[in-house]
Amino acid sequence: MRFFEHADAGETLMNALIVMGITFAVLIALFLLVKALTFILGLSARKKQPQENEAPAPVQGEAFSAGTLILKDVDEATAAMIMAIVADESGIPLERLVFRSIKLVK
Repeated sequence: MRFFEHADAGETLMNALIVMGITFAVLIALFLLVKALTFILGLSARKKQPQENEAPAPVQGEAFSAGTLILKDVDEATAAMIMAIVADESGIPLERLVFRSIKLVK
């Protein structure tokens, strides 16, 4: 007994190709949609963030003081390392931070 008595092999093959074509067309459309959204969102994110090599604009009226740094039982190399770590962990550029003193805690 044949399960497909009314459909011949050619018609079945044609139906399978049409369904596969529609499936691939939908997948390609979804791929292009995701790429377009990624591109658009990437442009808007780039506009919001300053460039990495761009220096921050000075704020009017803000007093900047290089000042003096008091080191208590800490050598200069260790102090420089601590300042670099603080700047990196906080995400604040080093030139925007002001350190008044660094001391060794025993």
